[in-house]
Amino acid sequence: MPASERCSKSSDATKKGAIEMETLNDNGLTMVENYYRDYGYRARALKQAGKRIMGYISAAAPVEIINAAGFTPVRIKGDPKEAVTKAYGSMETLVCPFLLNAFDLALKGKYDYLDGIVIPHTCDSVSRTYEVWKRNFPLPYYHFLNVPHLDGAPSLEFFTQILKTFIRSLEQFTGKEISKKNLDHAVLAYNELRQAMRDLYDLRKPDQPLISGIEMMKLLVAVKALPVDESTALIRQVSKEVKERKTSSSQKPLRVMIAGDQIDDTALVEIIEKTGAQVVMDDISVGSKLYYADIEVTHDPVDGIAEYYLEKVSLPTFYRDKGGSYDENLELRFGHLKRFISEFDVDAVILLVYKNCDPYGFEVPATTSYIESLGKPVFYVEDEYSSSSSSRLKTRIEAFIEMLTQERR
Repeated sequence: MPASERCSKSSDATKKGAIEMETLNDNGLTMVENYYRDYGYRARALKQAGKRIMGYISAAAPVEIINAAGFTPVRIKGDPKEAVTKAYGSMETLVCPFLLNAFDLALKGKYDYLDGIVIPHTCDSVSRTYEVWKRNFPLPYYHFLNVPHLDGAPSLEFFTQILKTFIRSLEQFTGKEISKKNLDHAVLAYNELRQAMRDLYDLRKPDQPLISGIEMMKLLVAVKALPVDESTALIRQVSKEVKERKTSSSQKPLRVMIAGDQIDDTALVEIIEKTGAQVVMDDISVGSKLYYADIEVTHDPVDGIAEYYLEKVSLPTFYRDKGGSYDENLELRFGHLKRFISEFDVDAVILLVYKNCDPYGFEVPATTSYIESLGKPVFYVEDEYSSSSSSRLKTRIEAFIEMLTQERR
């Protein structure tokens, strides 16, 4: 491609991004819809403008470090509406269906704008397929992040050193030092994003939530492929728009919380909200798991980052055990659910776990018993990461919500 043509395309992409941010001032929800429908659209424009884009898998990836290295982090997701056709030749069919779907999209060119991928050790499906990704989807940079699975001082010390190794790896790849100033700035920027998101979550607390579960899900997905400052601006604009809404119904809907891992599609929420119920809260890895705690500002920002991902991000792959009784350990692992259920006045919880997902699958008995001990019904369903099973899921969820609705009458 001639240099003049490359410059022209980069200039066009930059102008397009500037126009989008101006449009944001008036219609944040429209931008959310666009970014959700065409995931990675903004990242591709930034790539054409000469920016670097780093993909990552899982909520355990430290996006602050990726940002401090000069990359826009983009979380790799799948598409339940897309049939898996290419991945079976390279990846086992028994792995996590989300991971299989995402890998299939990568092979089809969905993530061809990435400069690299960071893959944390969260579960066997993720860690044992690292080489499969690297061999079949070649990119200039790959990094496997050896995340410990226990909390405590030894794990924290180990993880801090792992993150410093990650920093050195990025520095070697980019040829630029990741300064303390850059890390401090990234920590503050992502803490600001988390606060903006919590403020938006608060608008779901009234009897008539100001933002629907479908709209919220689209926003949660959209910001995973945007620069952090643009994400914060988008969240604040959406908050401003929905605050202007007037609620007309006096009837309080059945209030539902969804729980699970990589729920990054509106299908489940659409099924629930078409019954008249309202999704008012979540405990998912693209949602509240990442927003209800901040990174502590420490002298060495790596210490705060390590402590956040190991101690504050509630994933079943991080086992919390302080040596107390079984009930005490349950409270340590699931106490945030009690807070969410109380603050958001949740009537019922729907727990969705994907087939072959061992970390979440093994947690199901403890999770359901804990929620039921709070006096709230919980509906557990194991499903595929595919829209092909949506009709079966729809029937079961509708029956559950109808049963609860009848009990309220």
